[in-house]
Amino acid sequence: MKKLTPEKIESTINQVLQGECGARLKAYVETCVHCGLCSEACHHYLSNDKDPKYSPVGKVKRTIWQMLKKKGRLTPEEVRECSVISSTECNLCRRCQQYCPFGIDIAYMLQTVRRICSKLRMTPQYIQDTANSHSATMNQMWVKEDEWVDTLQWQEDEARDEFPKLRIPVAKEGADFMYSVIAPEPKFRTHLIYQAAAIFEVAGLDWTMPEEPGWDNSDMAMFTGDFETMGRIKKAHYEAAQRLRVKKIVMGECGHAFRSVYDVGNRWLGWRMPPVPMVHSIEFFFQLIQEGKLKCREKFPEKVTFHDPCNTVRGRGLHELGRHVANVFTQGVVEMEPNREHNLCCNAGGGVINCGPPWKTKRVLSNKAKAEQLARMKDQGINTIVSPCHNCHGGLDDIIHHYGLEMELKFLGDIIFEYMERPESE
Repeated sequence: MKKLTPEKIESTINQVLQGECGARLKAYVETCVHCGLCSEACHHYLSNDKDPKYSPVGKVKRTIWQMLKKKGRLTPEEVRECSVISSTECNLCRRCQQYCPFGIDIAYMLQTVRRICSKLRMTPQYIQDTANSHSATMNQMWVKEDEWVDTLQWQEDEARDEFPKLRIPVAKEGADFMYSVIAPEPKFRTHLIYQAAAIFEVAGLDWTMPEEPGWDNSDMAMFTGDFETMGRIKKAHYEAAQRLRVKKIVMGECGHAFRSVYDVGNRWLGWRMPPVPMVHSIEFFFQLIQEGKLKCREKFPEKVTFHDPCNTVRGRGLHELGRHVANVFTQGVVEMEPNREHNLCCNAGGGVINCGPPWKTKRVLSNKAKAEQLARMKDQGINTIVSPCHNCHGGLDDIIHHYGLEMELKFLGDIIFEYMERPESE
């Protein structure tokens, strides 16, 4: 804040609003009639006693409309407030867009606010540190190149006790697909790499993982509004696949990374379509089941509920495929209400969880609505939530602990690994 001048603030705001946004923003701003029908769609609004300032239209009025009204002449304190609102009070989940009678993409407007704040260096510190890691190492966890390869070798060694022939092919050219993950997997959740390798081994697949940077498909720079770094990250990801000459990319169970690869990063780079075909694990697991390459040995002993990640459902429409996979390997999915494209956000995506501990309490309290939804499932005897997304696991885990729900979280890969049919020799 101390480094910001009135001239810097005004010129930056107007450069983005006039130089980057164009007709799309103009159409949204001039179309919105301030009706407030988007309010009931927002978990922040529902969880904070329906305070109008937390409604989607309220957040837009407090940020981008102020920028337009004042023609960019904001104070440093007002810029900071815009950053807090756009980064910690909105998950960019786009649920509100479905309830707007004009289909206005409010998430786009608040992402534009983040873009402006990023260019003014007014970004929450924790997520900015993550974006810095992306810029320096091409992954969000400062994982060095040798550490990445060592982790893959370690998981391969671990898996051989159970699957003696298993290999994690590194930098294998011409494989059918490249498998990419988010950096928290080699850093904190290495068992997910083990599980994926086991699933691919059982299915008899020809696959590989990159040796060089480009293996991390996550993208916090997208959420800070640092689109220049976002473009570098996506370019590295696709170039890793092109160097390996694979037929397609299969992405691990993450929602925001999927969005950055198929919808945002590629467009920033000017690609109408990605240079390498790519699918999310939800689609891939469904395909393997349909082809008979994955079969259920015995089912998970309980019924489960399914949490729909915003970016794979509202962003891609994979809700039925996810349920099909879950139904094959469990006693069945019991729906929480609402569900599918109307499902309430976990309040962790959109980069909000990456804003770090200073905002954790606010984040958890701002999803009381989700906690109440899960509590209704507990009342029906459902104790397990299946959700194919890392951020969803982080957000739901915080909600479960804060509200004392005592529910268990599962990835699709967790239940497939444990209950899939395996060769007798294994």
